[in-house]
Amino acid sequence: MFDRLDDILIRYEQVMEELNDPEVVGNQEHFRKLMKEQTELAPIVDKYTEYKQEKQNEQDSLELLEAENDEEMRELAKEELAAAKDNIERIEKELKVLLLPKDPMDEKNVIVEIRAGAGGDEAALFAADLFRMYNKYAESQHWKVEMMSANENGIGGFKEVVFMISGSSVYSKMKYESGVHRVQRVPETESGGRIHTSTVTVAIMPEAEDVDVKLDMNDVRIDVFRASGNASAILTPPNNRAAY
Repeated sequence: MFDRLDDILIRYEQVMEELNDPEVVGNQEHFRKLMKEQTELAPIVDKYTEYKQEKQNEQDSLELLEAENDEEMRELAKEELAAAKDNIERIEKELKVLLLPKDPMDEKNVIVEIRAGAGGDEAALFAADLFRMYNKYAESQHWKVEMMSANENGIGGFKEVVFMISGSSVYSKMKYESGVHRVQRVPETESGGRIHTSTVTVAIMPEAEDVDVKLDMNDVRIDVFRASGNASAILTPPNNRAAY
């Protein structure tokens, strides 16, 4: 693990040097890639730096215990040694988590789709509650929310609402929200005070990347068919090399 951490530290220093290079700053695409890599490596480097500091504290405490005869100073060294060992154990666990492989989608922006399910108007109101909740959470994370479409029910609820959330590590924190959400409560639309169960489905979809598609006409076979009406043509890629 520590060999890998040393490699990460070296790479982090290289990235920081490149970011300070005026030529790199002028290449915006490469600069953005380096900034993204720096953001991913920084938490690991910070935690590893903390770990090495605690290891040094442990060594200093051990040396003080060996050299010091004053009992009060020895007790202080013992306390510092125990604290350093506890911190080292905690940091090692945190480093192992930070080194776990990441989902390549984690850094993507997301499209959120909320649909009212069972429960009629109450489900639509619940969908609106979820929409406001996600907006507040996005605000706390300094993310940007962009409304894409909405189908309101006339009393403040949403039959369906679709919006995009943009920012840092959005998908990593939002992906587990997908699924059916349920609420049991006395609805605002209920006059008899009965508890209703309402459901809402939430879909979290990572933003798709732009893909340039080039069609080589040399790879296309044109078949022409005639019937009683106008002629029609079917473009068929040979050998199933591509489908359009």
